[in-house]
Amino acid sequence: NGRAVVANIAGTATDTNGTTHSFEGGHYISVVGYRDNADTVKIADSANPNQASYWITTDALADWIATRGYSA
Repeated sequence: NGRAVVANIAGTATDTNGTTHSFEGGHYISVVGYRDNADTVKIADSANPNQASYWITTDALADWIATRGYSA
């Protein structure tokens, strides 16, 4: 429906380019798109202006969210 999902994450995840994103104390990210039959999602993240968005697999995102327990 054109709406982003906000996810509360903690820990470290690796995007599809092999770049790690680490937020041991926790962080909020926005899921703003998807591709590959929704197996990969686009993340918009204000933490690093040099990499404002990146792609991550839904499995990696689910593991990242699981450390906090929810998304909105």
